[in-house]
Amino acid sequence: MKKLNVAIVGATGLVGREFIKVLEQQRFPVSSVRLLDAEHAVGSELFFDHRSIPVEDILPEAFQDTDVAMFFASTDVSRRIVPVAVRAGAVVIDNSTAFSGEEDVPLVVPEINPEDISLNKGIICNPNCTALQLSVILNPLHQFNPVKRVIISTYQSVSSSGAAALKELTTQIKQVLDGYRVCPHIYAHQIAFNVLPEIGLFLDNGYTKEEQRIAEETRKVMHADNISISATCVRVPVFYGDSSAVHIEFDSPMNPDKVRNILADAPGVRIIDDCSVSLYPQPWAVSGSSRVFVGRIRRDISKSNGVVLWIVADNIYRGAALNALRILEEGAQRGWIISKKIQEE
Repeated sequence: MKKLNVAIVGATGLVGREFIKVLEQQRFPVSSVRLLDAEHAVGSELFFDHRSIPVEDILPEAFQDTDVAMFFASTDVSRRIVPVAVRAGAVVIDNSTAFSGEEDVPLVVPEINPEDISLNKGIICNPNCTALQLSVILNPLHQFNPVKRVIISTYQSVSSSGAAALKELTTQIKQVLDGYRVCPHIYAHQIAFNVLPEIGLFLDNGYTKEEQRIAEETRKVMHADNISISATCVRVPVFYGDSSAVHIEFDSPMNPDKVRNILADAPGVRIIDDCSVSLYPQPWAVSGSSRVFVGRIRRDISKSNGVVLWIVADNIYRGAALNALRILEEGAQRGWIISKKIQEE
């Protein structure tokens, strides 16, 4: 596999920094790494492969020699800059929502739909971290017994909102414990010692954009348009790790032991499920893990064809940075993402 020139947009953010670490740890063959971010971050330096690399402004000329551009910036930045990178000849792997809903843009979880990478026209999207967790669990079950309906309630950490949200949670915890009044900035209400059933903008149907995105992206990744999905997304005062309580209705009855057997062999999944000793996945325990964890697998007493389970994963590492790298690895290994030099030969 030929080395690639990689640009990382949003390099100083939580996911950008995590991707830089993952890129180094997994020893992906890079010829050069260019770090790009907003004007306020320009001039700062980050380390990659024992070298200090300066952060540059996001300018069109930055993509002239870039083979792959990894975008971990805001949706607005992606909308403006991704087309610039594509016109310069780079393949873009985007972590935002800017293009994920477009029919001709692949949305990829390599354990599920790696072949979709080959369909890219310059842009490949990384799914929502909760949609990724859900699809990794649902897909192997769906292959055995078609899934008809999913009800999911999420418990999402503040790190998905960025470094400012982590700081705000820390500050608010101290303020509350010291008896001071809290003035929220990142969220509509206090997040410390509280839960907020609001992630993303509210739509006319009463759902939020995040809830709609989970449903749409899960179906797109799995190529399963006929699955009905209803989500309720809740922000919780947890720093890292997203959790979900999931009710699954199958086409026919599904034994919980069969669910365990299928998931035990599923790629990227680990079962932690022994309620006799209070053993189940927890956000603090899965930090830095490449797996999606599942537990509390049981029959749904309200539905004869239903199963209930609990899913947890590291939203920043597993849900964003690692999946983006795996898309890059899979595409490069299969010759779907290649260097400009090879294209020109």
